Amino acid sequence: MFILWPGAGFAVVMSEFGVEDGKWLDAHYDPVAGLHTFTSCVDLADLSGDGDSGLVVGDLGSGSSAMKLKVYRGTSLASESALLDLPAGLVAFFMDLHEPRIPAVAVASGPCVYVYKNLRPYCKFTLPSLDVNALEQDVWQQAREGHIHPGTLKETLESIRKKADVPLSVRSIHFLSLDAEHQERFLQVHKQQAIKRQTVITCIATLKKSTADEDGVSCLVIGTESGHVYVLDPEAFIILAKMALPAPPTMMDVTGQFDVEFRMTVACRDGNIYILRRDSDRPRYCVELPSHPVGLVRLAKNVVVGTADHSLQGFTQKGKKLWKVLLPAAISTMAAMDLPTRGFQAVLVGLTNCEVRLYRDKNLLSTIRTPDVVTSICFGRYGREDGTLIMTAKGGGLMVKILKRTAAFEDRDSTPGPPAAQSVRLNVPKKTKLYVDQTLRERENGAAMHRTFQMDLIRLRLAAAKAYAKALESSLTPVSSDPAEPLRMNAVVQGLGPSFKLTLNVQNTAACRPMVDLAVVFLYDQSLYRMSKPYMKIPLLVPGLLYPVQTLVECTSDKGISDIIKVFVLHQARSTPLLTAHINMPVSEGLN
Repeated sequence: MFILWPGAGFAVVMSEFGVEDGKWLDAHYDPVAGLHTFTSCVDLADLSGDGDSGLVVGDLGSGSSAMKLKVYRGTSLASESALLDLPAGLVAFFMDLHEPRIPAVAVASGPCVYVYKNLRPYCKFTLPSLDVNALEQDVWQQAREGHIHPGTLKETLESIRKKADVPLSVRSIHFLSLDAEHQERFLQVHKQQAIKRQTVITCIATLKKSTADEDGVSCLVIGTESGHVYVLDPEAFIILAKMALPAPPTMMDVTGQFDVEFRMTVACRDGNIYILRRDSDRPRYCVELPSHPVGLVRLAKNVVVGTADHSLQGFTQKGKKLWKVLLPAAISTMAAMDLPTRGFQAVLVGLTNCEVRLYRDKNLLSTIRTPDVVTSICFGRYGREDGTLIMTAKGGGLMVKILKRTAAFEDRDSTPGPPAAQSVRLNVPKKTKLYVDQTLRERENGAAMHRTFQMDLIRLRLAAAKAYAKALESSLTPVSSDPAEPLRMNAVVQGLGPSFKLTLNVQNTAACRPMVDLAVVFLYDQSLYRMSKPYMKIPLLVPGLLYPVQTLVECTSDKGISDIIKVFVLHQARSTPLLTAHINMPVSEGLN
């Protein structure tokens, strides 16, 4: 039995026994929503100005058709518009100061940015064309005039592609990919058209123009396949700044204000992360990663990066590595979780094992199991609920969860591991004059001190090796060193004297093989001691059991002295003992 509770424009599912255990409420799940998108193409915005935020999605459709811009409100689809090309990114931003404060939606598709206002097409920005190779232009000019045939054109273009610094245009690359039969037809259709080299957009973000207000005017920041980052004016859509990168950007996170100071953290296709600042058109810092980045989230002054080697890493804003966490599966998507009302920031990580993990620094705070692999994550205000988590699945499903108002995230790792006190810095006292003098002495006499230390260490090792070799040769150890006859023995002396009871506990430490034909012999000073059984046979030894061997020792001297009794464990087929033990006898209390 399930009860539907209407809240924030959608239903919260509750069982009859109470709310589902955990920090999240299951608000909505539609496995057949048909949403195929990524985190970069999802955003939350109040597009109607009534205080109810909706979900804006750039749907990829089938990959070649049915690309749409969809808006969800509550649990239903409010509107959808067709897109001309695959969306590479989507952001909602305020482009002016007009009232009511309704944001616009910018969709990056191919070489263009399509801006929608009130969910209607408003304007279109196209990236500027790139320089075309002069040799390529000359070759196509000759082909236009009919001076060269398709075979010669192909050879010339291949030679230009190998040697030239400027890449070929899309037309030339397409021409080289065709076979001889289709090259003639392609040449006849396109030879009269002018050559253009157009780049495409790979990622998009927003940057506040002059104020850090939540509804402040924002500039668009776009990364291109040509390795450039452009900052666009939000009203005139002209290029305000252009920055170059060593490789095409794939993800970026932008903070600050364009008119004051800003910082761009960009993950590029060469596997590195570059940090751009206002006063430079080139990267200021570079972070080299051991594997390619698959996720990038900025939290306060730190950057959290997910890499293809199943790890999550934290860096400072200058590129210094802070920590690293290994994950149980590959990362499918990442997003930031920001709760300003609680002052809480963390990162949500979707994994291919159908989990969504919440990390604050390197501490795992929460784990959400999902019915399918999550491809996009978005956290923020949805409807009238501030703490809403929206996820889309690989199969097209839509999941909505609400953070409980009573949920508390402890700032410690929920996974087993070392205690939290291990990471607390020690209160190291200040350097004293004695410490400084000792440091100077070690610095000046470091070589001599090292030689002395090495000499003492070698002498210690030599003495230990000699003692060990002597013990092996004379079988002076209570544990047999022969793997064929694994034995262990310990001795116990009981009594005050002059009569003592000597007990030997013998154990066979083999895995499964018993031992037979063993005997115990005692060697002692006959002027001090007299034994009832100086020679005893040991019965069959079953592996793992302790066998006590007992005998009586009588002290015959009244001088108040003691000696050592040597114990040998022998085998009938060997001339050397298997074990040897020295028993220090106590001083006898006196003769009776």
